[in-house]
Order: sequence, then structure tokens, then C-alpha cells
Amino acid sequence: MAKSGPGKAFRKGLSLMELFNMFPDDETAREWFEKQVWPKGPYCPHCGTFNVQCGIKHPTMTHRCRECPKRKMFSVRTGTVLQSSKLSFKVWVIAIYLFTTGIKGTAAMKLHRDLEITYKSAWHLAHRMRKAFEMETPEFAGPVEVDEAFFGGLEGNKHANKKTHPGGGVGGKTAVVGIKDQETGQVHAEVTPSIGSEALQGFIHKHTAEGVTVYTDDHKAYNNMKGVKHQTVKHSVGEYVNEQATINGMESFWALMKRGYHGIYHHWSAKHMERYIDEFEGRYNSRSLDTIDQMRLIAMGMGGKRLKYNDLVA
Repeated sequence: MAKSGPGKAFRKGLSLMELFNMFPDDETAREWFEKQVWPKGPYCPHCGTFNVQCGIKHPTMTHRCRECPKRKMFSVRTGTVLQSSKLSFKVWVIAIYLFTTGIKGTAAMKLHRDLEITYKSAWHLAHRMRKAFEMETPEFAGPVEVDEAFFGGLEGNKHANKKTHPGGGVGGKTAVVGIKDQETGQVHAEVTPSIGSEALQGFIHKHTAEGVTVYTDDHKAYNNMKGVKHQTVKHSVGEYVNEQATINGMESFWALMKRGYHGIYHHWSAKHMERYIDEFEGRYNSRSLDTIDQMRLIAMGMGGKRLKYNDLVA
């Protein structure tokens, strides 16, 4: 997606009234999901054939495969993050809307209240939508900005039995490294095992084309990088732009994530950190799309993925 003007004012939003008019009932919502998950028409999630029977008489299944042994039945939920969900399609559509328009995130408690579902269902629903944001990371051609950030509570705010006594600063927090392509505006971030040179430089080489121009701050772990054109901005002396070199775009992404962490979620565990990163990354990378197209992107990302509640809490 190409870079766009400030504020993304060119985007077409979607009001709640428009949303409810678009999806007046569960059947309309189901048909919308089918168009997103099956853009070329319904196919069997078990064997992949398009030779299927539609509109079968069954309480929950809508299609039957004509080629699978025992002619297996299925619906648009089968083989997606919606599988085994007892929530209506309309509830799912509204949840996707809330998730899309809440640029700092949407708490499970809000989903619980707005959708009139249990908190347990809302929490599972939110994680399944984050699962839909999982995408393969492209190779960035650059120039790229690379930076690290840390997420976690302050030691002074923790109960005594939760304190790790790391000595203050960023101790006890989870380190995350991110990269932004200045040409496309796309970002990618992930948890990093350390902020040493091996981990950070390995991250850069994994996600960039050879010979790319890389902008970082003056953290010594980025010194002596091979195979790239490296320029730095010296934050240690108050420098934030050095000719073309800057990491302001990556720092803007961190600022948005931290507003979500502190203002909406208040906490997320290291166990689920990658899914929260996927959420912010996916929403950021689709920010130039109209709201309904952002919703379509989430729905299309639901195919071929499962996330069971027991796996989340294991």
C-alpha cells in the first residue's frame, strides 16, 4: 500500500447506522462472510474441491462435499477461526467493526458489554480476530527504519509476588523489535529474545533485501552491519533527523501501541504478546483502506486458521 496524506482523510469511514443497515440480520452477515472467505465460490475445506452442494437442510451446516468420502458437510465457519463459535455472524461482523475502528485497540470488556456476550466469549473472540491478522511478512526493499521498544508494567506498580527485581528501567519488560519500510509505509514487529547485535541484526537481514538502506538510532548493537547501507541518528545527543536518516515513523508506531497498552488493555502477558503485535501491525498496515475494506481484510484472514480456547489458556 502506498503512502498517503496525513490523517487519511481520503478514507471512507462507516457509521454504526450504516453498519446496521448493511447487516440487518444474521443471514446477510453470513452471506458477507462467504464472499470474503470464498471469493471464488464455496469449496470443501477438507479436500479443496468446488464440487459442492449448496443450501442443504441442516441446523448449522450449509454445504455438502460431493467428492469427500461420506460427503462431508461444512459451512463458512469450518476451517476458520469461526469454527465451533456459537456467536452469530452478525455479532462477528459488529466485533470486526469495533476491532477495526478502535485504532488503539478494543478491550474484551467492551466487546462483552457492547455485544451482550460473556466476558469469556469476548476474550476468546478478540484473540481469534488477532489470529486473523497473522500474515506472511514481505521482504522490505527500503529504505527502512528499525527500532526496539519495551512493554510491561512498572516494577513499583506490581504486587510483591509479581516483581522480578531487575533493577528498574526496562528490566522485567518484554523487548520488541520493529521495522518500517519508508516507501510503502508497511511495518512489521515481533518479540526479540534480546537487544544484542546477533538478534537485532539477524532480524534486519531476515526481513530486508540485500543492499537495503537501514536507518537506526545509535544503539551499539547495530554497529558493523554487513550487506546493508547503514545510517544512524544519534538519539544520545538529541539528534532525531540526519539528512534522510530518521526512525520517527517506527517510533510513531510504538507510540500508538503504547497508548493501546496503557490506555485500553492496561496489560498483556508475554505469552500472548505476538498476537497483540499482530493486531496493531495489521490495523496500521491497512490504515489507508476504507473501513469496510479493512473489515474485509480481517474476514479474509480468518480462513485456514484455528485458535481454541483451551490452547489460549494452556
